[in-house]
Amino acid sequence: MGTSYANPQPQATNPEGAKNNDLGKLEKLKKKEAALSRLLAEVRMEKLDVLRNQPLRIGVIGFGRFGQFIAKTFSKYGEIYVTSRSDYTDIAQSMGMTYVPLSDPASFLDKELDVIILAVSIVSFEDTVRALVPHLKVKIAMDKARFGTSVGPLIVDVLSVKEHPRKIMLDLLPQECDVLCTHPMFGPDSGKDGWTGLNFVYERTRINQVILDPNDHHSFHQLSRAESIIGEEDNETFLDKLGHAHNLHEGNEGFAEGMDRMERFLSIWEEEGCKMVPLSCKDHDSYGANSQFITHLMGRILGQQGLEATPIDTKGFQSVLKLIGSTTADSFDLFYGLYKYNSNSLDTILKLRTAMDDVVLKLHEMDDKDKNQPPRWRDRATMVNWVEGFTKNHQSDEQKVLL
Repeated sequence: MGTSYANPQPQATNPEGAKNNDLGKLEKLKKKEAALSRLLAEVRMEKLDVLRNQPLRIGVIGFGRFGQFIAKTFSKYGEIYVTSRSDYTDIAQSMGMTYVPLSDPASFLDKELDVIILAVSIVSFEDTVRALVPHLKVKIAMDKARFGTSVGPLIVDVLSVKEHPRKIMLDLLPQECDVLCTHPMFGPDSGKDGWTGLNFVYERTRINQVILDPNDHHSFHQLSRAESIIGEEDNETFLDKLGHAHNLHEGNEGFAEGMDRMERFLSIWEEEGCKMVPLSCKDHDSYGANSQFITHLMGRILGQQGLEATPIDTKGFQSVLKLIGSTTADSFDLFYGLYKYNSNSLDTILKLRTAMDDVVLKLHEMDDKDKNQPPRWRDRATMVNWVEGFTKNHQSDEQKVLL
C-alpha cells in the first residue's frame, strides 16, 4: 500500500496583523530617524560652539570718523583690523587694533577676516568695491587650492542708502562672499553716549551663494544653544528671492555656518542695545527719502538762510538751529549721496516745492480776500507780483530738475 499524502492546506492570513506589524516597524524607524536627527543637531551645535569660541576677526575699510566710532565698540567682541587711505597706525594701536595700509590689500585679507565692513562714503563706495574684488578673488582661489574650501568673508555695508550698495555688492563681489546690507541710524554724535534704543536697519542679502527673500524677516537666533529648539524644522528654513524654501543644513554646512557668522555679527549691535529693524533695501530707501533725506534737505535749506540765535529764541526756533547744526555738520558728499543714490529723493524735492508753492498761494488767496486791509509793511501789488514771479520761477525750476 502506497503512502498517501494529504493535500497541503493554505495557511490562514491575517491582513490586520500584517498591517499592524508594518506600522510597528515604521514607528521604530521613525524613532531611530528622530534619534539620529537629534544626534546630528547636537553635533552641529557643538561645531558652532567651537566656531563661536573663536572671536570674530573683523576688518574695517575706511577708518575715518565713523569707521573709528564703530570699530571702537567692535573691539569688545573680536579682533579688529583696519585700513584706510590715511595712515592711522597710532590711532589704531591706541584703540587696540591693527592698521594695514590701503595700498597693501593682500596683507589686509591675509588676516583671515570673517567680516569686512565697508565704512566709506556713498560716492566712493563703488570704486572701493571694484578695487577690492580682484584681491578677494585671489584670496578665495588660494584658500581653495590650499584648504579645499572657497568661503569668502561676509561683506557688510553701512551706507545711508541701501539699494545702491546692494546692487553693487551683488553685481561685483565674488559669489563666495556673503552679503549683509545695514544702516546704523546714528553716528558719532547721536551715539556718543551708547547705542541703546538707537535704530539699526539690516537686510540679510546673500548666504552661501543664495540671494535671500528681503521680506523674510524671521529670526535665526535659534542657532545659539540656549535658544535652539532641536527638531523644529521651521526654525531652520528660509526663503530665497524666488520664494523657494531652503534648509540651513541642505547639502553642506555652508548655510548654517554663513547664517551663524551673520547672526554673530548682528548680535554685536543687539548686545549694545540697538533696536533691530529688519527691512528690505527697497523699503528702507522709500522710507528714507521721506525721513532722513528731507531732514537733511530742510537743514541745508534753512542753513542757507544764515539763521542765528537771538535773545528771544523760542523752543521751536532752537530746534530749527539744532537741525541746521546736526545736518550741516555732515559732509556735503553725504547729502549729495543721499540725493543721487536714492531714486526717491527727486520726488521728495518736487513735493517740497509743490508744498511751498501751495502755502504761498494760500497766503495770496487770503490777501486777495482782505483787499481793504493791505499789509502795512508793503503794498498789495508787491505781494501779487512776488507770488506770480515765485510761481513762474517754480515751474521753470521744476522743468530744469526733471531734465
